[in-house]
Amino acid sequence: MRLLFFKIVGTVFFATIGNVVAQTYPTKSPRLLVGFLAGGGVDITARITASKLSEIWGQTVAVDNRPGAGGTIAGAMAAKAAPDGYTFIVCNVGSHGVAASAYKKLPYDPVKDVTAISLIGTTPNVMVIHPSVPATTVKQFIALAKTNPGQIVYGSSGVGTTTHLGVELLKIMAGINLVHIPYKGGAASGTDLVGGQIQLLITNMPEQLGYIRTKRVRALGVSSATRATQLPDIPTIAEAGVPGYEVTVWYGFCGPANLPRDLLQKVNADAVKALSHPDTKKLLTEQGIEAAPNTPEQFAAFIQDEVSKWAKIVKASGVSLD
Repeated sequence: MRLLFFKIVGTVFFATIGNVVAQTYPTKSPRLLVGFLAGGGVDITARITASKLSEIWGQTVAVDNRPGAGGTIAGAMAAKAAPDGYTFIVCNVGSHGVAASAYKKLPYDPVKDVTAISLIGTTPNVMVIHPSVPATTVKQFIALAKTNPGQIVYGSSGVGTTTHLGVELLKIMAGINLVHIPYKGGAASGTDLVGGQIQLLITNMPEQLGYIRTKRVRALGVSSATRATQLPDIPTIAEAGVPGYEVTVWYGFCGPANLPRDLLQKVNADAVKALSHPDTKKLLTEQGIEAAPNTPEQFAAFIQDEVSKWAKIVKASGVSLD
């Protein structure tokens, strides 16, 4: 950390630049990058988080959607930004977990080029089908897929995302053949599922709760190890016919590498305050997200573990992206 040196009437004073910045931060509007289109799970989470941080900081946290390449376009932008506390990203399981092994030439390292600030929360994916599909359980869907190989089309929020690999994992474990159509975000794929252009999604719960409750899609299972509080009557995919199946989605708050320590501590403290606020927790819970703020050290270790875990799943799926 650099030191400021100044002299007043023969007395020498020292002050750290980091402390000065942390005490006055922020003096302008920070930017929060989102690697997907508006309306998807990452975007919804970002806007809930940004709203409360804007109140705490007295500066508008501007959500900046930069969709494409499974969230890695925004991931690269965040990694290359100046570590001054004015560019953040909602890092997530796709862009900062899966991408490390799915992409041959990922333009950033999800561990080395990132300052982990805090986990925001976790949520299961939910397996949903168009109501026209003649299946009401996971077992029935698998049986249908086996008798109609290559005839059922599923969507995802991008190649290499959990919404893609989650279905690929299901295909491997259930021994079925499905056709994949990637989109630039969960909102777009969700719209096409409702319209009947595709038949299946295993996607972020925040994007689907409204459709499920209005019966515009049919929920068959959730991807977590235990049932979701928001959908208590929907079994896990594991208990519904695919033992051992589990995919958990997470959202986090990250910045570029080398964020000054004092600034990191302030931003983490404010993020934890925002995510622990009853209003924020309520809004996240309504979207199927369990708030789980933590320390930078805990979150950095979490990301490292996720990179290692998904490397095994990516290898098993055979997915490889340029």
